Amino acid sequence: MFNETTALAIFCSIFIAGMLKGTIGVGFQTVGIAFLTIITNLPNAITLLLIPSLVTNFWQALAGGDLFKMLRRHWLLVFTASIMVWFGSMALKTVSLPYLSSFLGILLIFYSTLSLFGLSIEVKTKNELWIAPIIGLINGLVTGMTGIFVLPCVFYFQAIKLRKEWLVQSMGILFSALTMMMIFSLKTKNILTLELFLWSSFAILPAITGVLIGQLIRKIIPEDLFKKIFFFCLILLGNFILVNSSQKFANKIF
Repeated sequence: MFNETTALAIFCSIFIAGMLKGTIGVGFQTVGIAFLTIITNLPNAITLLLIPSLVTNFWQALAGGDLFKMLRRHWLLVFTASIMVWFGSMALKTVSLPYLSSFLGILLIFYSTLSLFGLSIEVKTKNELWIAPIIGLINGLVTGMTGIFVLPCVFYFQAIKLRKEWLVQSMGILFSALTMMMIFSLKTKNILTLELFLWSSFAILPAITGVLIGQLIRKIIPEDLFKKIFFFCLILLGNFILVNSSQKFANKIF
């Protein structure tokens, strides 16, 4: 399906995405899709990232040391998001989504810029019970439609003021559930073929290598500096999404 040059480009893209994920806990799908859709179409890009995404997300979910505590806190968010992935993925073969992706990119840039300047939303613990499922519904739908996991859950996790390791672990838990649901959804819709599954499996090695390097970087970053780097990287991710969406839109016109 892919020649040697294309395969090398795919593995390099996944390595870079893995390094970003290891550092700040997000970005694997976003950066991976931004690069891979230059090489192939969106359904293929999402599928190629599934297996390395599942492995690295499980790893991230287990690494924080408070797995069951975070599961008890976020189970409603995880459940509702997972259910909505199936419905969102129905659009992959039928709907062109550059406008939605552009909106997500703008939202990510806007929120992260405000947060860098100390302006942020706060959700009190007593309100998590009703806000979490709403965030989950939106997040699952967006994930199914675009393959992007981070919105709006990254805003929510920041709003409930999770510290660095809990933030990263909570995203790992949610992303693991979303990835498993994506695998199920794409398989039932005949998007996940055996050939793509094998290519995705081969991509585990560059993904893990990138994550290991990113984790080493994260361990030496102080909490305050981590937050600045986190939001700065989210701004870059937003720009990635915008550029990628603009290219798709231009291709449709011309």
